[in-house]
Amino acid sequence: MKRKIIEIDEEKCTGCGLCIPGCAEGALAIVDGKAKIVRDMFCDGLGACLGHCPEGALRIIEREAEEFDEEAALEHVRKTRNMEDAPAKPAGCPSAAILRMAPAPLAAAPGETGSSLSHWPIKIRLVPPHAPFLDNADLIIAGDCCPAASPDFHSRFLDGRVLMLGCPKFDNAEEYVERLAQIFAQARIRSITVLEMEVPCCSGMSRIVARALDRSGKDIPCTRRILGRDGRSVEEKMPLSVLPGLVSPGLAHFHGGKM
Repeated sequence: MKRKIIEIDEEKCTGCGLCIPGCAEGALAIVDGKAKIVRDMFCDGLGACLGHCPEGALRIIEREAEEFDEEAALEHVRKTRNMEDAPAKPAGCPSAAILRMAPAPLAAAPGETGSSLSHWPIKIRLVPPHAPFLDNADLIIAGDCCPAASPDFHSRFLDGRVLMLGCPKFDNAEEYVERLAQIFAQARIRSITVLEMEVPCCSGMSRIVARALDRSGKDIPCTRRILGRDGRSVEEKMPLSVLPGLVSPGLAHFHGGKM
């Protein structure tokens, strides 16, 4: 029969495995480093796994496939997973595994420095909207170069915040907008700090966040910070004219300030 079913773009798939916990029917598995459909009859075609893929490798298509068999899918799940355990860890790249960590004390032993990092992953493309560390979080969305420019990045910017890193110049801006919009819409984000380098190419991050806020329809207080190449932080307000004609609840909350 012809019906809706998931299709996986193997060129985009990195084998991170984040889609697997999102499939309640157990239709997906990592095989030879790529996500595969175990059997067509296990896939209901509803696409619950789509939002968990950081690479956009999943989509819904219509093709000839076995009819979805819910009873067979649940039996498959019972055989392959212990339903009382926590969701299975991704079977692919460990860099995408979701972790919550206890930050190390910033007042560490002499000659050592502490860490305020409380979670993993930290790259925008790898953070799924359902990540537990996003719940009720104060986000700091920073350019990749910011931690290198600021020797006291952890104590000055990161303490008490959930970090997401990206590069608006070399990465796909539209993918960032889509991923952040999903996060803003699904997670309970309390506040957003956008931390950019003073170089022009990094200014795209605030525009990306503004577009994502508008797309999500959420009203989240946002602050934009500009970090000098010498490690200084300077004040700069985000002009509402960044996106001409755009009226967004999130944009109305953008403001500047020093850190």
